[in-house]
Amino acid sequence: MKNNYKLGSLVVMKKAHPCGSNEWKIIRMGVDIKIKCIKCGREVMLDRLEFEKKLKKVIGEADGE
Repeated sequence: MKNNYKLGSLVVMKKAHPCGSNEWKIIRMGVDIKIKCIKCGREVMLDRLEFEKKLKKVIGEADGE
């Protein structure tokens, strides 16, 4: 998959978060990528390879920030 995500992108992960949502916002990028759950606000940090394995699709850009 080509890296078509950037800081502030909304992404859908393959597995749902325990709160029931699988939509996340990218809030930090580098060697590690930090994502924030849209529904509950929990933040998770993954290394880039693990993130790309678990990424399902990029929805678009976040609104209002």
